[in-house]
Amino acid sequence: MTKESVKHILETLDKEYGTTKEGFLHSKDWQLLLAIMLSAQSTDKQVEEILPKLWERFPTIESIADAPLEDIEEHIKSVGLYKNKAKNMKNCCNQILAEHGGKVPVNIDELVNLSGVGRKTATLFLADAYGIPGVTVDTHVMRITQRLGWVQGKNPVQIEKELMELLPKEYWNRINFQLIYHGRSICTARKSNCGSCTLNPWCEKKGTDFYCNKK
Repeated sequence: MTKESVKHILETLDKEYGTTKEGFLHSKDWQLLLAIMLSAQSTDKQVEEILPKLWERFPTIESIADAPLEDIEEHIKSVGLYKNKAKNMKNCCNQILAEHGGKVPVNIDELVNLSGVGRKTATLFLADAYGIPGVTVDTHVMRITQRLGWVQGKNPVQIEKELMELLPKEYWNRINFQLIYHGRSICTARKSNCGSCTLNPWCEKKGTDFYCNKK
């Protein structure tokens, strides 16, 4: 993969999906963090649909921390893994109150120590809340960057490091949502629609990957 090819792909992704994304409904930093936690293994649309009533019912971080678990579950039951997410949300809010004075930490090492917050969630939060550059690697990012020939790593940590070395820093945050959108619509897990893919001219695995030929 040449630098010129990478440049063409980045420009195409900017044109196709834009350079900014609309964030989740929130007015406080803890609300944004919880919304990102809710989005794991759920669609953004599912999360967006529940947020207005969720914040109406729980307007403060204390109200989430003190709420019965069943009450939180009732308000998020339309998203995937809602029982586990409700538990993590409650525990996370209690940690933020007890350990950080009610303010979500900005340090990634402190963020990943919060209940239900992994490196991906922490990186997305820092990017969306403060514009801090960071690459997040989910299944879409991993799959597409491997097919493009951008990375050789086999796990998210390795791939994150490779992408940070390959891509200009100003692209780190937007590559996260651009590849997710592309992975949902074109380069899917079940089949790569190479004929409809605008990245096709620069893809090293077009037509050769198992998934690219799967009918």
